[in-house]
Amino acid sequence: MSEADAAQPERAVPLFVLSFRQRDELAASVSGAGWRVVAARRADDAERRFLASGAQIALVDARGALSDGLAAARALGDMIAATGNAMLVLVSHTDVAALGDFIEAGATHFLTSPHGEGELLQALRCAERHAERVAGNRADVVRAAPLGWHAQPGSKRIEPTAALASLIGNGGALAWRTALAMLAPGERTAAIAKLRQLLAQPGDATAIVHDLAGIGRVVTHLRSGADGTIEAVVEPVAVGTATTTRDAAGARRWLDRRLGEGAPIGVALIALTRFDLVNAAHGRAAGDALLAAAVARIEHVTREVMGRRAIVARVGGAEFLVASEAPHAQLMLLAAQLADQIGRAFPIGALTTTVGCRIGVACRRDGDDAAALLRHASEALAEAKASDGATIRDACADGEPAAPIEALALDLRHALDRGEIDVLFQPQVAIASGRIVGAEALARWRHPRFGELGAEVLFAAAERADLAIALSDHVQRLALTRAAAWPGALAHLRVAVNLTAADIARPGFADLFLDRVDTSGFPRQRLTAEITESGLIDDLGAAAALLAALRSAGLRIAIDDFGTGYSSLAYLKALPLDTLKIDKRLSQDITGSARDRVVVRGVIDMARSLGLTVVAEGVETAEQLDLLAKEGCQIYQGFLCAEPLTSEALAALVGG
Repeated sequence: MSEADAAQPERAVPLFVLSFRQRDELAASVSGAGWRVVAARRADDAERRFLASGAQIALVDARGALSDGLAAARALGDMIAATGNAMLVLVSHTDVAALGDFIEAGATHFLTSPHGEGELLQALRCAERHAERVAGNRADVVRAAPLGWHAQPGSKRIEPTAALASLIGNGGALAWRTALAMLAPGERTAAIAKLRQLLAQPGDATAIVHDLAGIGRVVTHLRSGADGTIEAVVEPVAVGTATTTRDAAGARRWLDRRLGEGAPIGVALIALTRFDLVNAAHGRAAGDALLAAAVARIEHVTREVMGRRAIVARVGGAEFLVASEAPHAQLMLLAAQLADQIGRAFPIGALTTTVGCRIGVACRRDGDDAAALLRHASEALAEAKASDGATIRDACADGEPAAPIEALALDLRHALDRGEIDVLFQPQVAIASGRIVGAEALARWRHPRFGELGAEVLFAAAERADLAIALSDHVQRLALTRAAAWPGALAHLRVAVNLTAADIARPGFADLFLDRVDTSGFPRQRLTAEITESGLIDDLGAAAALLAALRSAGLRIAIDDFGTGYSSLAYLKALPLDTLKIDKRLSQDITGSARDRVVVRGVIDMARSLGLTVVAEGVETAEQLDLLAKEGCQIYQGFLCAEPLTSEALAALVGG
């Protein structure tokens, strides 16, 4: 047996290769020896790509690129140490003096150039055995072999991963006919339909749930590349698996204990999005099943990235917390992996459903207790929710968020007196006619240091300063007074004013608000009171009574930001509503995948079946508007028509 044969792995396993000068040559060399190579030429996002590869070994080629190689080794070092993996570094013989720097960065093995192919393969085998020994000796290292397969464009066969091939009792490639024959007839038909869909729409993704011999019930996540390649990840469906997830109180005790010991703790606060749609479409049992599956997935990802040095907790509703003593880069990698995994389809009975998430990341600051650390994470999560595109917001970056809530809370008391709190009006347009039929009043803070701040940050500062009621009163009075003074060109427009959770909890607020409306001179019949899902959930009974009183007095009632909270169809049935406003993220998702369009269609159909007018928020493109119109949406607001405007600018737009 040759030296190369002796070094060859018994079966193909993943290997992450990062080479700045010789990527293709190096990848071809080790691929020929049986490794399944995931190769990169740049170090950008190396930690995430290494973890996603499923490899135990990172091969960093620093030959001719010493500074780049050292930077990459430093980026990967914490991840290598945390997961018990190995890092083999290739260096030129002229750079041997830098080996100490690579050791400090976290490299576990070295090979100097020039060397032969046999020496490289032997070094890889040594690195692999090192990773296997560490995994066997460390209880905090939990590694799962990847299950999946891939098929090249036009190929008549699929290539399973070594782990999947072992489980199904097959040693190599499978003909499509053989692979599909493993499925039950009904599941086979569904699989064929999904595969055809992927081939017709390159770059799309989908999933199927089915039984697989040797594994049991699984969900197979399918994704097609632009070149026609199909990649599949097979995920066993856990049934009745006990988790180690803590509750909110247990998480706070753990945080206080570790923070008291001086540990550099970081946390990621995760909120599922679109969870309410699962409840609405499939019922509470399906929602509970989804939460259980999400817990299992969060725990799995956390173990893969952090080992057993982290805790997972459910802190309320569809929000979860991961806390760990880990470097910041590793915490951000965890957040990226959680966002990716939660975004994959979940099996719910015989169906699959897709949700998303927003994540706020925070690191310990001097003097932080558990409450302060969680507050930083909550602020970052709120920014992520308010963002149009960012799934993850990092409060660790630069030490402070751009506009720290604590500072804003102190400023707000004076801002009300100085007239810095203003109101703008965003037009609402009837889709059928293109006419502006109304406007929503939106609060703005013209801060002298941070610039213009939106309503979400403004009201978060008010909550911190215990000024939520005072701010709500100020904004409502200002909006009504401004609208009552509109010129005749705007006399036909409806105005929507927001009510807060604090308003709902106030005894006698219905009478107080109606008196405020009448005092302003604005007609009740042109006023819509909007309330968000989160405000409803705090006290549904109080919300229903308040809204009924306002509606009987001539106002219309709207539920705002639908699709971001945890409401169910039962809430919509219980409340006296006239309008459902689709959250901007759902409105913008309609131009996404076919599944995204189905979700938006379901919300619109549900609202129309209840006799509600549907308003889409955040519409920015003609394509979004066209698709929303085809699904039955009646009114829209967003930058496609106009940004929030002053009364004068609104009058010019309507009159022009």
